[in-house]
Amino acid sequence: MDAEKLESFNGIDMVYHVENKGVSPLDWAKENQEEVKTILEKTGILLIRGFNEVNENDFGGILSLLLGAELIDYTFRSTPRTELGNKIFTATEYHQTEWIPQHNENSYSNKWPSKIGFLCKVKADKMGNTPISDSRIAYNEIPAEIREEFERKKIMYVRNYSNIDLPWEEVFQTHDKNEVEAYCKANNILAEWTPNGLRTKQINQATLVHPATNDKLWFNQAHLFHVSNLDSELREDLIAILGEDNLPRNTYFGDGSPIDPKVLDVIREVYDKTKISFDWQENDLLLLDNMLYTHGREPFEGKRKVLVGMAKEYSLPLN
Repeated sequence: MDAEKLESFNGIDMVYHVENKGVSPLDWAKENQEEVKTILEKTGILLIRGFNEVNENDFGGILSLLLGAELIDYTFRSTPRTELGNKIFTATEYHQTEWIPQHNENSYSNKWPSKIGFLCKVKADKMGNTPISDSRIAYNEIPAEIREEFERKKIMYVRNYSNIDLPWEEVFQTHDKNEVEAYCKANNILAEWTPNGLRTKQINQATLVHPATNDKLWFNQAHLFHVSNLDSELREDLIAILGEDNLPRNTYFGDGSPIDPKVLDVIREVYDKTKISFDWQENDLLLLDNMLYTHGREPFEGKRKVLVGMAKEYSLPLN
């Protein structure tokens, strides 16, 4: 492939059109993996377009070649997914009427994939795009006083696991409580078995310095986990039934103090203002540096099938 042939979209050189549409995507990946890795290191994003057919069973191998590493498991989950084999998953299976806000995958954790890839197998009849946004721009657009408070206090993620959201067996991919406790201990997660089930608390970063580019990044899911992200009627019902301490998920500052929902609205507005959205075409491959770029999902009509795989786990030193 020729990096000079990248097509610009919304000012980002990110789209590559495969010239030989009949070429095997796996063979193409083997031949072009070094060029793809170079582009991702430079720009953090690449949309490969034009294959006649990308076989689902080959996607894991293709992605591993293009991301330059073996794919990783999706442990300590926050959304429902189906594993299809070869560490390839369906995209989040929330109802098609719901928006999924912008987020960096697993940025609620102390470790995450540094690379992520998507394959569009079935394009929705209407909407259903995967908007992206630049974490560097988000950092710079969020007012300095908000950044400073989040950086100073960090973010506490509180989760109560049940069938209302996700049971702990699905999140931790085990039915063994001892395995859950061992995972939590190894990852600085406070785990508590309550009369209602498992509750965890974990304090993590609000921002990051990218290890390769040295750019400052907004990197967390405070806006997504916070109860204010829910529809107001649902939010009020859950609080009335469960009480705030037992909500499926919520966020606080690291010292346990509340986060003003109006501040989170500012962050959401920054993401809405800075995100860009391209129309999926079937057999599109989207590759992202998961630290430099967020992704989300529009509501959609009709059937939609987008697959995802992740690679190159990155973690910060434990405190």
